[in-house]
Amino acid sequence: MARFTVLLLALFSFAAFGASSERERFIERMVEEEGFERDRVIAWLEDARHDEEVIERISAPAEKVLDWGEYREIFLTPERLKQGRAFMLEHRETLARAERTYGVPAELVTAIIGIETYYGRHAGNDRVLDALVTLGFGYPPRADFFRDELRHFLLLAREQGFDPREPMGSYAGAMGYGQFIASSYRHYAVDFNGDGTVDLFDDPVDAIGSVAHYFHAHDWQRGAPVAMPLAEWRGPVGNTRLLCLRVEDSVRHWIVHGNFDVITRYNHSDLYAMAAWSLAQRLKEAP
Repeated sequence: MARFTVLLLALFSFAAFGASSERERFIERMVEEEGFERDRVIAWLEDARHDEEVIERISAPAEKVLDWGEYREIFLTPERLKQGRAFMLEHRETLARAERTYGVPAELVTAIIGIETYYGRHAGNDRVLDALVTLGFGYPPRADFFRDELRHFLLLAREQGFDPREPMGSYAGAMGYGQFIASSYRHYAVDFNGDGTVDLFDDPVDAIGSVAHYFHAHDWQRGAPVAMPLAEWRGPVGNTRLLCLRVEDSVRHWIVHGNFDVITRYNHSDLYAMAAWSLAQRLKEAP
């Protein structure tokens, strides 16, 4: 028991030392490479709260623990469909312009925003700084990724002129109507209303344009197929793959195309992509 206790303490000490070392390297990078003031970066890191619940949630997302039947019940609801059609009606001109500009269907852009934030109503209850610091220094499986997202987030805050301690988002540090992570915000967000700023937190016009631009930048093909049940497929194999989705004790088979895989670039889950496409198809139907 004594040896076990000593070993456990040693492991904890190693983990703490490792996290401390990574913090120091991160601070140095932000100062030397990105031009931040050392005291300011230190203050932000010290202000961030480590949140074990964030680690628990990212370790078991719905995409990993639910089957298709359970997952689709979350998003393909009458109320989400009703609110989605209202969103499309309210923003029909912006959605049409985004579709003309980027080739991405209005109903798919709407579905993405509907799944991510219920059309802007629920953009997240976690402070982005807390989430990114927690994951960047306390979640070894993806720590490198989240430390880089923390870097992008601090750069975004400087570019956009906001205090990095203020934005709220998801447990993974995603933000705004479309739940862009910081690197995506910096690379793919667009000023779609032409007011000189890129605002995905409060501006649905910029959000619509940015989601469409994201898909365009990841090779969405205008007018190309996305997915269909295997029983309905009559074409050549081409750029397709077979997708098997479980619903209770049965398996549904779909043929999915390159555009389906573009949706998975937004969220690396076939369940997510199928939910987005299915909601989009329902939104496209007449009320």
